[in-house]
Amino acid sequence: MHYTSVHDLCARGARHLAKGPVALIFAEDDAELETTLRHHVSLGFVSVIMFLPAAFSLQSDPGGTIVRVDHDVAAVGHLDAMNRLIGAAAPGTWLYYCFNAEYLFYPFCESRSVGELLAFHTEERRDAMLAYVVDIYAGDLTRHPGAVSLKDTWLDKSGYYALARPDPDNNGYPKERQLDFFGGLRWRYEEHIPARRRNIDRIAVFRAKPGLKLRPEHVFTDEEYNTYACPWHNNLTAAIVSFRTAKALKRNPGSTFDIHTFKWHNSVPFEWHSRQLLDLGLMEPGQWF
Repeated sequence: MHYTSVHDLCARGARHLAKGPVALIFAEDDAELETTLRHHVSLGFVSVIMFLPAAFSLQSDPGGTIVRVDHDVAAVGHLDAMNRLIGAAAPGTWLYYCFNAEYLFYPFCESRSVGELLAFHTEERRDAMLAYVVDIYAGDLTRHPGAVSLKDTWLDKSGYYALARPDPDNNGYPKERQLDFFGGLRWRYEEHIPARRRNIDRIAVFRAKPGLKLRPEHVFTDEEYNTYACPWHNNLTAAIVSFRTAKALKRNPGSTFDIHTFKWHNSVPFEWHSRQLLDLGLMEPGQWF
């Protein structure tokens, strides 16, 4: 299916948002469009909707399930589109969003579908799931100047930390069950990253409901959606392994000439398996088994 705009999708294609889980993928450039699609189709999303400029071409449609929407993400961003889609989705529908060259992993995703994951999460009375955006990058920037390579992929094995999230409406006291998480390339090259974009936490999986809005910081107007766990025990978290920061740092004229390699003493090859992310503490299985 092909829609000419987000408005067209909401007007004529509401059925694609009526039953979840639904993956919403925003293409900021043409890097790894097909692999991003194939990865999320393989996880079992009911609908996979990609937003990309009309000039971009897709070479394949895995399983014939892709919904294409003309939308210039680089020019107008994703926030307004996301909030329109939340309003158009059936209440209770699970939505997930990411950008191209980003790949969702969750505990045991090699053998469990995303539908099973969210059925379990729903039973735990959770309406949202925290995801950590884990930076991945090409090891050899001479061979891969855009910093993207699926065969020469590296990530940081350490250097991640969390700080209390202050509540400006409560004299700056920490918000309950909310933290700001940092690490990866956004931490190592923070001089090139605006302060408000250094977090690596993203509420990437959530249930639509009337009045819900996404904020620019990848959090929501409902504060409970922004918590990492419920009050009584730890909940599942996910990881989104992402070339997005590496691409931006190499594309930006202010940083590209300062970076000859992203590798350092804490870099390890990425194995493209959830076990590695669990072992590194980059996602939490909670009560999931």
